[in-house]
Amino acid sequence: MLRLELSYPHRELRIPITGRGLCLMPAVFVKTPGMPLDPGEPPTVSYPARGVATVWESAPPAGPGVLADLVGRRKAAILACLERPASTTDLARRLGVTPGAVSQHLAVLRGAGLVGRARAGRSVLYARTPLGDRLATGSPVRIP
Repeated sequence: MLRLELSYPHRELRIPITGRGLCLMPAVFVKTPGMPLDPGEPPTVSYPARGVATVWESAPPAGPGVLADLVGRRKAAILACLERPASTTDLARRLGVTPGAVSQHLAVLRGAGLVGRARAGRSVLYARTPLGDRLATGSPVRIP
């Protein structure tokens, strides 16, 4: 008979697992392995998942080549990051540059009509305008 034995400083539990299987469950919000509270529950062991620090990270998308040639690599990367509204601080963190540098690039992009801004509580969020969307996605732009 197979059984799962887990020992903790204040508790010991033996659960028969023959024919029931064993579920190993990595979890983001646990620091130590966990076990079922009752022997009648399915045999499951939760444990801290590896790489948790990178769960919410996202690599900045690469700016399109031609757009980067036109507006510069950093401005193209900022446009690419603005798939959804973001603050200056969020963009700086994602791109690995200072908020001041991002702010300067956003001012240029805003002056060119490629991004807009709106206040959301205590934050100012930037988003691409329709023209900025077309440039960032490579859609054709009609010139009147």
